[in-house]
Amino acid sequence: MTGDPGQAMDTTRHSAVAAAAAIRAGEITATELVQASLDRIAEFEPQVGAWAHLDPDLALERAREADERHRRGQTNGPLHGVPVGIKDIIDTADLPTECGTVLHAGRRPVDDAAVVATLREAGAIVLGKTVTTELAVYAPGKTRNPHDLERTPGGSSSGSAAAVAAYMVPLAVGSQTNGSLIRPAAYCGVYGFKPSFGRISRHGVLEVSRPLDTLGVFARDLSDLALLSDTLMVYDRRDPDMQPLARPGIAGIMAAPPPVEPRIAFVRTPVWERAEQSTKDAFRELLEHLGERVELVDLPPLFDAALETHRLIMEADLAKNYAKLYRDGAVQLSERLREMIESGQRVLATQYNGALETVGEYGAILDELLHDYDAILTPAAAGEAPARETTGDPAFCSLWSACGMPALSLPILQGPAGLPLGAQLVAAKGDDARLFRTARWLVESLG
Repeated sequence: MTGDPGQAMDTTRHSAVAAAAAIRAGEITATELVQASLDRIAEFEPQVGAWAHLDPDLALERAREADERHRRGQTNGPLHGVPVGIKDIIDTADLPTECGTVLHAGRRPVDDAAVVATLREAGAIVLGKTVTTELAVYAPGKTRNPHDLERTPGGSSSGSAAAVAAYMVPLAVGSQTNGSLIRPAAYCGVYGFKPSFGRISRHGVLEVSRPLDTLGVFARDLSDLALLSDTLMVYDRRDPDMQPLARPGIAGIMAAPPPVEPRIAFVRTPVWERAEQSTKDAFRELLEHLGERVELVDLPPLFDAALETHRLIMEADLAKNYAKLYRDGAVQLSERLREMIESGQRVLATQYNGALETVGEYGAILDELLHDYDAILTPAAAGEAPARETTGDPAFCSLWSACGMPALSLPILQGPAGLPLGAQLVAAKGDDARLFRTARWLVESLG
């Protein structure tokens, strides 16, 4: 992408935390912040293609309303005036939601998804809808990687990751069924967070696979990621997989030093051979730097089938959830998606239930492992972003998605072409705040 984001208007470089504080202090207005984002988009969107739907007039109207509330002394939420991008599988009442397919062209939801309503309550300005791959699976959209326009930004949350990386917005929301948050974050060089399964409401979001789908977030620093996560992790009874838990208080726990120096398990996983040599070399150097604070841990042979177990669950659910789309418009679906749906149609109920039971076994073993460690360190992707004809390989995310464990992509490494190379940090299910604290320790230990 031509042009250095560092040379853009100052307000586009504000973190979300700093921007919200500046608005509260009267140093900038929400209108100025949103206008700066729109100016940035006008300059770089033709190259990057991060946005599926934008309504600049509507965004500015919402920003002016936020400024008027502020002038009247009305209570401001933690994201008051901060622009946010929303993946285009998440319903918005004032913008289309087309899910990256012509089969949903012109679709206008009546209501906001729960996550969008929560963002508005927190004062955020929904700037627009970011590009998703076709129905949140593999067929790429128009988005390009801001670091190299001939490479993929990853998928399926491609537009969300690219918009944050290109300084168009400080925050964006995406989703992950396989590797759709962690992989694009790694390719685009931003922080990405997939929380524990069932921590952010999916009400009003396209269903790909109920046992796997998880909403998550992108930002350019950990504090912003924590702020957005704390805002969104609120119980919603309309999502059947949520439990009535209090917000985890990630920001506060992350800010506190660990009571003892964290212990990290380096887990190569059964897909280690898919990692490029440059990735293996980068992790060797990282492990040497961490020294005794990290230990190599190999998973038992049961995990050799983890990729196939995840695939079976996902494809069976695609066949169920996309049955009408397949029946009415199969010729308008990509060949890859048709093949996945047809494969899912052949899955037997005994196979599907057996796969879910196997995932339960994985979870029990990993919970036991994480009694001795604060987090697992593993690659976020096989290497640097590949060519944009593909969205890359999600294999390094599949196991953690299947088990519903929280995962962070940390932009702390660099590949041989000078492009971002993500490290993935994974914690026990429910240990989201501890994961952030360990991540902060890791990032600071690297200087």
